[in-house]
Amino acid sequence: MSPTLTADSVSVSFEGLRALSKVNLDVPRSRITGLIGPNGAGKTTLVNVLTGFQVPSEGHVILDGERLGCLPPHKIRRRGVARTFQSGRLFSDLSVLDNLEVTGIGLGLQRKEAASRAAEMLEWVGIAHLAERTAGGLPYTDERRVAIGRALMMEPHYLLLDEPAAGMSAEEAAQLASLIKRIIAEKKCGVLLIEHNIGLVLNICDDIHVLDSGEIIDCGSPAAIKASEKVRHAYMGTQADAVGEIL
Repeated sequence: MSPTLTADSVSVSFEGLRALSKVNLDVPRSRITGLIGPNGAGKTTLVNVLTGFQVPSEGHVILDGERLGCLPPHKIRRRGVARTFQSGRLFSDLSVLDNLEVTGIGLGLQRKEAASRAAEMLEWVGIAHLAERTAGGLPYTDERRVAIGRALMMEPHYLLLDEPAAGMSAEEAAQLASLIKRIIAEKKCGVLLIEHNIGLVLNICDDIHVLDSGEIIDCGSPAAIKASEKVRHAYMGTQADAVGEIL
């Protein structure tokens, strides 16, 4: 069985309201898996379940063949599942380098080794020039790149990116796409890309899952998703015009 991060029949309910319903999703290593859907579809809730921030009401998260149970986020991170957040969540008073160094220490490194690896990761991501900048003063798009660099500390097996292209220009989104492709090629981890930029998802993902009202309504290759009437219907009244142009 190939290494995979799996949501197995995952359901989540909040005070009787079902946010996710029997969701199945696989994130294999060395591939980019896309997750799209209208606002409120349940995408971030699913990411929260996969990373331990939300306990499922039903179903299981399976990491490389082993059920994770109710492990807290920091233990799931130590097992090789990393993520970014829509809001960035950097330590705003610390420098960019210190943000990555703190992560390394939290994952078990001594301070000197953590600082060295943090500097190497900033260089790898292409943002070494930001090392001494205070994280709280960064432009939004630089904050996103720092968050990705921090998530990559200690070479995770799976990386979940929650709307990393939000607020980016077309040129910046293209640079992000190149970075994600490098992560797959050189780090060999599996990437789950959650995005409203459908063009980005269609361009770089190997497989795409479409979530609507808490349910996976379609999945397949970018070509199959482009041809899907279910996907067009899901976006009616939200991004219908934009989706129609792309699909």
